[in-house]
Amino acid sequence: MASEEDEIPVYFFYGFMDSGKTTLVKETLFENGFADDLDRFLLIVCEDGDEEYDEKAINAIGGTLVTIENEEDFTEENLQKLTDAYKPEAVFIEYNGTWEVGPIYEMDGPKDWTIVQALATVDATTFEMYMLNMRTMMSEQLFKADVVIFNRCPDDVKKAKFRANVKSVNRRAQIVYLREDGTIDDRPEELPFDINTDPIEITDADYALWFSDCMDHPDKYNGKDVHFTALVYNPKEGKGKLKPGTIVPGRFAMTCCVQDIQFLGMKCKYPKSDEIGHKSWIDLTAKVKNEFAKEYRGKGPVLYPLEIKPTNKPEDELVYFN
Repeated sequence: MASEEDEIPVYFFYGFMDSGKTTLVKETLFENGFADDLDRFLLIVCEDGDEEYDEKAINAIGGTLVTIENEEDFTEENLQKLTDAYKPEAVFIEYNGTWEVGPIYEMDGPKDWTIVQALATVDATTFEMYMLNMRTMMSEQLFKADVVIFNRCPDDVKKAKFRANVKSVNRRAQIVYLREDGTIDDRPEELPFDINTDPIEITDADYALWFSDCMDHPDKYNGKDVHFTALVYNPKEGKGKLKPGTIVPGRFAMTCCVQDIQFLGMKCKYPKSDEIGHKSWIDLTAKVKNEFAKEYRGKGPVLYPLEIKPTNKPEDELVYFN
């Protein structure tokens, strides 16, 4: 393990072509003064977009511009050669939007490299189309990002749905929305359900979105009643057996593809938990309390049933983030 003084910080920029990666890198290096404290840095570019770099300007602030055009050349060995040749104090990588992201994090090197931040840029005007038709490739750009930046956001941008889609593959990502003029859009998100009704009615179509919002902002729902159809996780034996007085109602959601279905459930405290069958369908009305739960490793939404009724499973058992 390299000592802190030997580490070379690496900044990754992901996103499809024309999503704003090059502009973000330029702003980082030139407008935000990120390179001011560096004598030498390496900028590795893996695709040619409409926006181009001025190599002389890069050189003038201590940078060296290197292009890697083929995915098979983006190897630990080649990256180590670049490190040895240029001895950078930091590395910035504009990654190709069609290349796999996973292998980057499976590399053991180059020596002393430390990924300190990954940023993904997204064109808000095409995001829904890509998620509908190229969900796996789109998710590839999001699942390791520390920050997801939505560029070119129109006034009616669907922030809540965008966030739910991101959080379905990357719970920890921070999300920034930029208007077409580049200014930050910090308006509150609009939800497709009314959180002021009593109880809040959560339809199958909105469950995944509500789950994401409730997990991210449990204080918003603290003390409120919710009503939805749920599948119960409550095994009676085995390693997954829950403690008496606890069930987990939720729904299976498709994130990227059929192979990436996950259960979205919340802790629910119910004294008669032994009466609720595992994998049974229920019509649930419950009060949400934002409180500590070890399952969340901190505070989070815990359900307290007001009414539980058996119900038939819905025609489509899955819920979706679209």
